[in-house]
Amino acid sequence: MAGTPLVTLAALATGVGAVLLLVELAVLPPQAAGVAGVTAGHGALLATALAWARVGSAARVVAIALVGVAAAASHFGALGSCAYLGPALWVGFLSARGRLTGLGLGTPVSPWRVAAGGLLGVGLSAHLLFSASRTLGIHVRADHTFAMLGAIAYDIGANVLAAECFFRGALFDRAERRWSFAVAATIATVAYVLRYLVDPLLPKSAGLMVGAVFYLALLGGANCWLLSWSGSLLPGLASASIFFAAYRTLGAR
Repeated sequence: MAGTPLVTLAALATGVGAVLLLVELAVLPPQAAGVAGVTAGHGALLATALAWARVGSAARVVAIALVGVAAAASHFGALGSCAYLGPALWVGFLSARGRLTGLGLGTPVSPWRVAAGGLLGVGLSAHLLFSASRTLGIHVRADHTFAMLGAIAYDIGANVLAAECFFRGALFDRAERRWSFAVAATIATVAYVLRYLVDPLLPKSAGLMVGAVFYLALLGGANCWLLSWSGSLLPGLASASIFFAAYRTLGAR
């Protein structure tokens, strides 16, 4: 846990508590609770990953602020959700400056290895779409395009970005330097699955929960292997982005 930005995490937790209290007192609108939750949750993961990569506090604050701005803008529709590209572009800028090599970003990687990550995401997505339609009666929908695009933007700039940077680029990498690949991958994947099980946005039906654990465990373990194999976080980002994009197309009839 060395280098964990405890002050930043405490500030995020305090901020969420204050916003929830103000919402309860009807001082702020209910949407403020969602904005605060997204900002604190993804901001905490991203800030911790950046801190473990020895990125300065100013850059971490910018990342959190961009997530917060995007979370607020997303309430104005799919166009507002495009603001989620901000955190992704900021991480890309830091990578280009060579400041995120500790997370596996900005390091040389073969395009074929990134493509391998993409193919893994396609295969897992195809299995998800098939099994969801066969077992749960959930099918691909074409009547919620704008909501789907907004959700994909959220995945690119917050959900997938923060999860891959922290659980693979930071936690798995740090654990693998101490223990074997199997132990490190287990630690990172269990933490990754737990992150989604406590997510209030995840449907809580038994069938969907079991399916979520199965697919997230596969995705998490596979992305740990991709990072260890390629030395880069890009293949894992590709596989996770494709998988969540496929998930966003699903909806009950």
